[in-house]
Amino acid sequence: KEAQKGSLLFEDLPPASSTDSGPGGPLLFDDLPPAGSGESGSLAVSISQTIKNEGKGAKRKTSEEENGNEELVEKKVCKASSVIFGLKGYVAERKGEREEMQDAHVILNDITDECRPPSSLITRVSYFAVFDGHGGIRASKFAAQNLHQNLIRKFPKGDVISVEKTVKRCLLDTFKHTDEEFLKQASSQKPAWKDGSTATCVLAVDNILYIANLGDSRAILCRYNEESQRHAALSLSKEHNPTQYEERMRIQKAGGNVRDGRVLGVLEVSRSIGDGQYKRCGVTSVPDIRRCQLTPNDRFILLACDGLFKVFTPEEAVNFILSCLEDEKIQTREGKPAIDARYEAACNRLANKAVQRGSADNVTVMVVRIGQ
Repeated sequence: KEAQKGSLLFEDLPPASSTDSGPGGPLLFDDLPPAGSGESGSLAVSISQTIKNEGKGAKRKTSEEENGNEELVEKKVCKASSVIFGLKGYVAERKGEREEMQDAHVILNDITDECRPPSSLITRVSYFAVFDGHGGIRASKFAAQNLHQNLIRKFPKGDVISVEKTVKRCLLDTFKHTDEEFLKQASSQKPAWKDGSTATCVLAVDNILYIANLGDSRAILCRYNEESQRHAALSLSKEHNPTQYEERMRIQKAGGNVRDGRVLGVLEVSRSIGDGQYKRCGVTSVPDIRRCQLTPNDRFILLACDGLFKVFTPEEAVNFILSCLEDEKIQTREGKPAIDARYEAACNRLANKAVQRGSADNVTVMVVRIGQ
């Protein structure tokens, strides 16, 4: 079954150099428009217009409207680059109106030495992740502490036929193993832990991003379009909620049901780490895995939990960050590069603004700078 799941997730992905987007085109991130595309009208992607307060913003509550509108991206292929882009992460988090902070995050700008990849094939490995906990902090904290450790242990060593397929299999195994470890620990407690967590992880292998996602946190890429001279917000991840047809069908097939847009009327997400009591109802830890090749016109990656996207669209968030990066009034501490100060300020200002706009949820904002 695991082999079948794996093949469904990525067997139909074309190689990075392929010009054929295949039948699954709109879902594949080889289909992102190239940096030089002049058709800016086609650049809006996966924008959920959920600009409203959701009570306490809890993952588990009795009712909530879900809006899963997605707009398709023009099917074109990213251009490769021989330069390995530098990546550096910055983060800000706010508790908001919640009683405790249940989000967690990890920034590992360079884990090449730890992964010990085949040097002839891979030059640099980076890892960035945001985890949005619900029902407690234990699942998100466990995932933040263990998922990348499992990933490093399972990362391909020596000669491999296909780096892409091997890395994706590694990600699938890592998520499965991390979930099983947590559920084993959770079920041994008295009473058993009922915590769960979303997971949005970006694994950068040289200039290829592999985005593995469970739940409703998101990864957004900011790419500059030379012809239109505008920045686009490109969605790198697919959200999972029980109102989506495939998710609902899986849950119902497993004997569960969806009420008020939630699993059994309670759980807001249809895939997660933890949530042991819902695993028998079709809630799974198999991530959606996507791939995107970086280009010289890519500015940054935004990873954030749904606490941000309840009050910001992806475009609004990207433009807000861009305005901060262009703010020359941001003061720099002695010895710190101005660019670092601006990215830190962008994270903090965006998180603050989300709280001011009324996001009652925890808010975590991570921005990964892309440089040459």
